[in-house]
Amino acid sequence: MHANSPPLIVHVIHHFGVGGMENGIVNLINHMPPERYRHAIVCLTGYSEFRQRLNQPVELVALNKRAGNDVGLYGRLFRELRRLKPAIVHTRNLAALEGQVVAAAAGISNRVHGEHGRDMFDLQGKNRKYNLLRQAIRPLVKHYIPVSKDLERWLIDTVRVNPAIATQIYNGVDSVKFTPFTAPRINFGPPGFCPPDGFVIGAVGRMAEVKDYPNLVRAFLRMLELKPELHARARLVILGEGVARMACLALLKQSNAEHLAWLPGSRDDIADLMHQFDVFCLSSLGEGVSNTILEAMACGLPVIATAVGGNSELVDAGITGTLVPCADPKAMAHALLMYYQDSALTRTHGAAGRAKIEAHFSMSAMVRGYLGVYDTVLGNLK
Repeated sequence: MHANSPPLIVHVIHHFGVGGMENGIVNLINHMPPERYRHAIVCLTGYSEFRQRLNQPVELVALNKRAGNDVGLYGRLFRELRRLKPAIVHTRNLAALEGQVVAAAAGISNRVHGEHGRDMFDLQGKNRKYNLLRQAIRPLVKHYIPVSKDLERWLIDTVRVNPAIATQIYNGVDSVKFTPFTAPRINFGPPGFCPPDGFVIGAVGRMAEVKDYPNLVRAFLRMLELKPELHARARLVILGEGVARMACLALLKQSNAEHLAWLPGSRDDIADLMHQFDVFCLSSLGEGVSNTILEAMACGLPVIATAVGGNSELVDAGITGTLVPCADPKAMAHALLMYYQDSALTRTHGAAGRAKIEAHFSMSAMVRGYLGVYDTVLGNLK
């Protein structure tokens, strides 16, 4: 590489596929000025067709980690880092944290770690074994980037990170692609799926256990029990793939409500389909900062979300949406009914959400935040 080339950042992650963290990496790379930094992505396992969403030249490396304890992984990562010679290594989440040790061994002094949320095995970040590991590796990390205030507090209070080296940066959202849509509803889903006056409840994301989509299905079914006339209008759409999809389909079949729901798996036309929603739901048991909540707000949709993680930082209860307890389908059902019965409130909350996105969650603000950290770590302060 030519001596005048921009510094290289190597992003080390578990897997590069459909997901909120991965979507954030795509947005960051696609919107960062290419003359400032170059990028490579090293995946401990592998990557999927999701890589096609990158519109900048990015080298992707798959280390093909084997199941269980793959000791050879560290050697493969070491060799790749020595080959790539990055100016900065940026690891993300617990799965890639040990990459900090490998990067230090490879002689890379500028090391950044991002926290984007926790998974089912440690929803509250209290697991002693994992926190001892985080504390042991902490001295190697030059700077931390948590994506929510909740994660920032946890890093400082539990992992004992020095606040001076923790910079909280919210995910940005493409508010041009995701924008309010006022045209009449188009036909979507299976033939005859949604009537013109349908009330469409939408959700988007990996159908992983931590997202608790069965709870959303139960809330939908509970709403139908409370207001049987809603069978004619209410429709549920869940866009995404994962282990919970079959459980959701089974719940719908058990209640003879399969025809009222559409679960098509992963889609590439998320923004177009979000325009068909009336309300957006997120039923997670734990969350960092949800890209899909941000995208829904950008589309002018009211959001019903569980009061976990960073959700309360995004959803202003009673202003842009409604927060409900996790794993409480009755509470979510009543929130759904509230919006069904009050279209003016639906519009008001949706408009307030769009205004919040424009004020606080722009793509440019996110990019400025990351550039600031990278420049600080390298000592390239302008």
